[in-house]
Amino acid sequence: MPLHRHEPSEDRLELRPQFAEGAETRSVPKHRLPTRGMPADAAYQVVHDELLLDGSSRLNLATFVTTWMEPQASKLLAECADKNMIDKDEYPQTAELERRCVAMLAELWHAPASGGATGCSTTGSSEAAMLAGLALKWRWRARREAAGAPTDRPNLVMGANVQVCWEKFCRYFDVEPRLVPVGPTATVLTPEGAAGAVDERTIGVVSVLGSTYDGTYEPVAEIAAALDRVAASGGPDVPLHVDGASGGFVAPFLDPELAWDFRLPRVVSINASGHKYGLVYPGVGWVLWRDAESLPSELVFDVAYLGGHMPTFALNFSRPGAQVVGQYYTFLRLGRQGFTEVQAAARATAEHLAKRIERHGGFALLSRGEGVPVVAFEVVDGEPFDVYQVSAALRGRGWQVPAYPLPPALDQRHVLRVVVRNGFGRDLADLFAEDLAGAVRELREEARGATRHRRAGFHH
Repeated sequence: MPLHRHEPSEDRLELRPQFAEGAETRSVPKHRLPTRGMPADAAYQVVHDELLLDGSSRLNLATFVTTWMEPQASKLLAECADKNMIDKDEYPQTAELERRCVAMLAELWHAPASGGATGCSTTGSSEAAMLAGLALKWRWRARREAAGAPTDRPNLVMGANVQVCWEKFCRYFDVEPRLVPVGPTATVLTPEGAAGAVDERTIGVVSVLGSTYDGTYEPVAEIAAALDRVAASGGPDVPLHVDGASGGFVAPFLDPELAWDFRLPRVVSINASGHKYGLVYPGVGWVLWRDAESLPSELVFDVAYLGGHMPTFALNFSRPGAQVVGQYYTFLRLGRQGFTEVQAAARATAEHLAKRIERHGGFALLSRGEGVPVVAFEVVDGEPFDVYQVSAALRGRGWQVPAYPLPPALDQRHVLRVVVRNGFGRDLADLFAEDLAGAVRELREEARGATRHRRAGFHH
């Protein structure tokens, strides 16, 4: 989460006269605790009014995170907001729903029929990635100790396009991040790049099913096959982890024939975000291991002081159980058919939007929603504007569209990215495409020295 630096301030918040009760409650300090409290309605209104300045989550095309759930789901989440996920003795049925979700995901991701797959919920894919990385490191260290080999400074192989959580894992847990450069022919990790980067100190390879940069699936099966060949030729036998933060809830429904999961023997663990294409409000993630051997038992703690027997593997302790309940609701509510329909609609919208962007001109597409429903595009040579100017112009209409450089080795190229989520349908996509075309026209006119002012509009 972002860090905030404290700066002493005497700024105050003014209360509406209707909610002020006496002179002492007509304003309250912004950055220190008030001396006295205030009525609940007044506190609510103060916070509510402040939050009006936030952007509209439905128009936030930067985030992969779910921004809409049904009223019934919201009601369930509110009913479970006070339940502590870690307290499995006090809330055994919430724990049971978590277990059922793990079982459903094991089946969805083709865990071995013999059983033994194990997993847990997390606060999101970042924590799930940390847990998966720790399991890889502990297994590597055990193998090295058994062979009498040094265990200092291992490495983790991944493409330079990975999400920052993997670089955090490496920094926090003293692992060398071996980032394989992307290139003009591929914006993701290639089988050759993965195989060429591993050595005896490699704890694992991370393959991403749905790149943060452009939504592209990495070729997981081909990467696994390349690592198989390395092992068969006498090289290191390196396990594979799949970061399915986004694609883990897309590929099983839209690309069922694609082998990326536990069907590949080299895949030892998978993580996914329930709060992305798992269609649950933040924050919930999932991590699964194909068998008990893949999760070292020394990483699991047994805690008794909440009552009962409670094995736990997590970076934190207390957290709400509401999102786990929301995930179970979503699984029941949609089923395979419903998930397929929702994700298919998102991909169809992404493909439709890609065609609209291409038809208007001025941009070249990097992705069209063929993986995760994401449309990434860059400004073509010769245009008198850049992606950052486009992003700023779109914000004037309320759209939040990120502009950023591609990973190292391609970072001279800058792109815009639209994440198509449930609730962003074709009608909104058409409105966005019209605003994008309008922004391009205005930027071109400004570059020609036109005197017409840019239209006024919504702006944060």
